[in-house]
Amino acid sequence: MLLAKPHLSSSSFLSSTRVSSPAPGPNHAKPIAASPAPRRYLRITATSAAAPAASSAEAAAALSRVDVLSEALPFIQRFKGKTVVVKYGGAAMKSPELQASVIRDLVLLSCVGLHPVLVHGGGPEINSWLLRVGVEPQFRNGLRVTDALTMEVVEMVLVGKVNKHLVSLINLAGGTAVGLCGKDARLLTARPSPNAAALGFVGEVSRVDATVLHPIIASGHIPVIATVAADETGQAYNINADTAAGEIAAAVGAEKLLLLTDVSGILADRNDPGSLVKEIDIAGMRQMVSDGQVAGGMIPKVECCVRALAQGVHTASIIDGRVPHSFLSSLLELAQMG
Repeated sequence: MLLAKPHLSSSSFLSSTRVSSPAPGPNHAKPIAASPAPRRYLRITATSAAAPAASSAEAAAALSRVDVLSEALPFIQRFKGKTVVVKYGGAAMKSPELQASVIRDLVLLSCVGLHPVLVHGGGPEINSWLLRVGVEPQFRNGLRVTDALTMEVVEMVLVGKVNKHLVSLINLAGGTAVGLCGKDARLLTARPSPNAAALGFVGEVSRVDATVLHPIIASGHIPVIATVAADETGQAYNINADTAAGEIAAAVGAEKLLLLTDVSGILADRNDPGSLVKEIDIAGMRQMVSDGQVAGGMIPKVECCVRALAQGVHTASIIDGRVPHSFLSSLLELAQMG
């Protein structure tokens, strides 16, 4: 929370005193073919403690912005040079306002010295295009059932449409994004899911080769990764974006993994929104899965967090992507915790 402080209004910045070189008088001869001397100005800005009441609101807003920058210093110091992997999907992709919020936050992280990596899904867009070709989307335990036609649509939508749209938005916001999918430079190598008979071309990550990511990250660019990958024979697979984000986070040695979801987080009691679990260790998380407290689309999210932590990622968070600036707020809270 930002506290209001005594402040100066923007109108208390008095008119500038301009001092310039005197113009030549009538008795001064002008040098022939001489170019006019550049005019130099001295700008003196004064402030006064007696601020007119009419401008106090403007000054309060200006001071508030200064406070925000000052309070962000511990965050910048803690995470500068660190890699943060963000899995982006769900409601945050459907709402233009939330999408703009995510994009701005990613660019902000990059500007203050962090290395964000964006791993994205595209479920709503895929569903829309499947319905256009007469295919009803189906899911089992939070994973999309993917036959050959669905796989073709998934690859076209994720790689050709959603990925390039996000790259364009980041570039327009002042960042420099590089669009990739798991097939590029063998970033992700897939293998069939153990439940392939029921799920079709849904794959797991058998290997991550982050070689292509290191120079992109080191250059201050933002990798934007669509989670379509191929196996050793070249067969394309649909990789769950949460799962891929966790494996990529481990491969690049990320400081933090952030998964945006459409719920407030993990609930101890699925029927009680007030039972939000704010912090839990790996053993506790596995126990919740074993007890059936975690189900549906939350299962792959929890599993990927557990795997990422076990492979060296420092922290993993499942956060409500419906809240503007949610993942930025999560990073700030972590910095304040020390």
